[in-house]
Amino acid sequence: MSTAPPSFDALLIVDPQVDFCPGGALPVPEGDRIFPALNHAGREVPLVVASRDWHPADHCSYSKRGGIWPVHCQADTPGADFHPALDLSAIDHVVSKGTDPEVEAYSAFDGTGLADWLREREVHRLLVGGLATDYCVRASVLDARREGFQVGVLEDAVGAVDVKPGDGERALAELVAAGAHLVKSDELA
Repeated sequence: MSTAPPSFDALLIVDPQVDFCPGGALPVPEGDRIFPALNHAGREVPLVVASRDWHPADHCSYSKRGGIWPVHCQADTPGADFHPALDLSAIDHVVSKGTDPEVEAYSAFDGTGLADWLREREVHRLLVGGLATDYCVRASVLDARREGFQVGVLEDAVGAVDVKPGDGERALAELVAAGAHLVKSDELA
């Protein structure tokens, strides 16, 4: 395991929503286990941003429109809410993605203005956790690296869909190859 710098300028929590947790429309297995680590990181990092899928009713990712996913995280529904185990008091900013019915938008940077928002606050390093490792976390970390940010993936605060067994581990390996570091929440204390 590689080690990351001892502190991060910002925490990005990717899609910590009800629909992505057990009992939701598109659950990550044991997705709700990430919240203790995320809440700890939120107390240790001075700036916290959360992303959310915020889809219109006719979003292109939905199977009823030919997409690969069931209806999930539809705007203004309980499934799109942040999970109740997440400490919302730490969140400084929320970005909504997937708001255009014709655009998938897996990354927290896709059409949200997040990179500029972070740069305006002189953020250089991001710690990233959330759901799902093999989709939205992966896309967000790769975009953060393309935008020039240093990135640490909080490996005890991510969970994978694992459509194919091992997808999550392969995604983490890809992120490390792209220059991200793997860290654990207890390393932030």
